[in-house]
Amino acid sequence: MRRRKARALALQALYEHDCARHEPLEALHRLAREFQIPEDLLAFAEELVRGVVENKEKLDAVIREFAPLRPVEDLSPIDRNILRIAIFELMKGEVPLKVAIDEAVELAKAFGSESSYRFVNGVLGSYVRSLEREGMKADML
Repeated sequence: MRRRKARALALQALYEHDCARHEPLEALHRLAREFQIPEDLLAFAEELVRGVVENKEKLDAVIREFAPLRPVEDLSPIDRNILRIAIFELMKGEVPLKVAIDEAVELAKAFGSESSYRFVNGVLGSYVRSLEREGMKADML
């Protein structure tokens, strides 16, 4: 539950970056001060923001592959960044697959549209199934 708060903070910073072009780490630190986020959660949120920013092209390529009918650029900024965060966590391989998907679905329920959680769950589920079919682990970063 504590890490969910850090994920939500990272999502808000990435959303602000997408919509207002604010520097994502500056936005993150401002939000952390505003919501009085402890240092350990801020460090985790920073890791997520940095990971998404540094690996954006690779993360978007996964989204393109597993949501081919919905161009990444046309996704809502919330859905797009929830997927980026979750795929980054899956690729990093430090969080169990089910946890990464469940956390993304919960973020989509809290911040997304009425259908966001189903879309997020479907994309992530397809991605994980493809990894399992290929006998691959998700840690590709």
